[in-house]
Amino acid sequence: MDVNSIMVAGMTCEHCATAVRTEISRLPEVTEVDVDLASGEVRIAGEALPDDTALRAAIETAGYEMAG
Repeated sequence: MDVNSIMVAGMTCEHCATAVRTEISRLPEVTEVDVDLASGEVRIAGEALPDDTALRAAIETAGYEMAG
């Protein structure tokens, strides 16, 4: 299983975390998404990880921005 961590800007509450978690979870091969609101870190695990373009699109659909 592959694991990747990214930073997401603008999340301030559990609703934010749920929105990001839901959109990233919809990507193929993603099996787990863990959001740390305090740091803005999102940890993604799966058999194959989505590329940055797919991740950025999912995060933008949720209403946030991928930092970096």
